[in-house]
Amino acid sequence: MDSGQIYLADPTIFHHVDTYYLYGTTGDPKWGKNKGFLVYTSKDLIQWSGPKGAKCGLSLAMGDSYGEIGFWAPQVFEYKGLFYMAYTANEHIAMATSKSPLGPFVNTSKEALKAPVKQIDPFVFFDEDGRKYLYHVRLTQGNRIYVAELQDDLMAIKPETLRECITGELEWENTQKTDWPVTEGPTVLKHKGLYYLIYSANDFRNPDYAVGYAISESPLGPWKKFDKSPIMYKDLVGENGPGHGDVFLDHQGDMQYVLHTHHNDSLTQPRRTAIVKIKFVEEKGSPDYLVMEKDGFRFLKTK
Repeated sequence: MDSGQIYLADPTIFHHVDTYYLYGTTGDPKWGKNKGFLVYTSKDLIQWSGPKGAKCGLSLAMGDSYGEIGFWAPQVFEYKGLFYMAYTANEHIAMATSKSPLGPFVNTSKEALKAPVKQIDPFVFFDEDGRKYLYHVRLTQGNRIYVAELQDDLMAIKPETLRECITGELEWENTQKTDWPVTEGPTVLKHKGLYYLIYSANDFRNPDYAVGYAISESPLGPWKKFDKSPIMYKDLVGENGPGHGDVFLDHQGDMQYVLHTHHNDSLTQPRRTAIVKIKFVEEKGSPDYLVMEKDGFRFLKTK
């Protein structure tokens, strides 16, 4: 393995003040079993340092939080003077808070958000009107993306607002034609009054794991899938299984997408972390569309 390569799956980058904070599902064998979330930092997206989490490199550690296994797909954001981490453990979604992006993130109640089914891959979206939405995946006849409005304390959804957004129905979304189609890893952007739901499809172990998106006039849908999806796929960047990432703004205000790929052509794990530029392109008579700029694709490494 490349000793400098960062191995985080389902990654997210939180940009705060002058620092980028990188989190994800831990995959590097040298850090042991998945018992929390490592965090790396950078000033320029090129030179990375870490892990730098408050607890032996971990920003959130088992014992401070809900869950014992399967710490997956974190998202970090600032809300009401605290830093929040929405995350998956035990195939349920929970919230933890910290005074620093480095942690320690703590879930004092040790409880998950209530739901009648298993749910993973949280993404909290703050709309311009002050409403907050939880996009997530529910495990019910496939990995299906749902949305619901959140209570102001972010610790529960408003059940009456729950809606299904996306399921795997198109050929590119289920290339192995499985009975359990997978759509997951939601990220939502608002652009020119429209909502863009970016998601990944296929099982993550499938080399055809890829990224597409859908558009809606409302955060609750209905959603229309972009007819030229996927916009990130193996032949675009020459790497198997690219996807399950998050969009962030860099120092220049440009959008970038952080994602993972397979380890190589024969191994899925540990997955490698990369970034690629993403942008909106205007099209007369239609909503702006999203493209990933393959020339800007590169893997993230420590010094």
